[in-house]
Amino acid sequence: MNIISKFTVGSEEGISDLITIIDASVYALYKELVPEKDIKKYIEDDIDPRKMINDLNDLSNQLIITYADDQPVGYSTLKSGLTHPALPEGKRATEMNFVILPEFDSPETRTSLWKKSRSAASFTDVVWINILAHDPLLEFLKESGFSVAIDATAGPFQLPSHILKLEISKS
Repeated sequence: MNIISKFTVGSEEGISDLITIIDASVYALYKELVPEKDIKKYIEDDIDPRKMINDLNDLSNQLIITYADDQPVGYSTLKSGLTHPALPEGKRATEMNFVILPEFDSPETRTSLWKKSRSAASFTDVVWINILAHDPLLEFLKESGFSVAIDATAGPFQLPSHILKLEISKS
């Protein structure tokens, strides 16, 4: 399987690939915890391609999509300048989302997406993620250097989560 992670712009194709991953990942993360009708309603009402395009056209935001044999299987977004009260003050903070579809979650996919995301975040002081407590990527992120800053809630259904932080060392 050929796995590649690359920066993606807010084009029609880029947004289409992103929505494909978001829809599938929302089902995967919530199907055991939330009624299917609520998941469908969220996807139909709250996943807005126009808003995504506007977000990606903001120069402080970046999108990386991971492809396996040209199929979109994961993504990472980086949003500069967004901080959280649990983070140290006076540091440049970047919020990250890190998503891989369960059927494509492998060490190769994780490594590809993480290396590109980590490289893109080299300009900041601290990266943070609000990740669901039951997300299968939680342990990988901890192994990659993230630590729990505080317990929280996340997502459209406000389920238990952790704010993870990673201090970026400048050398």
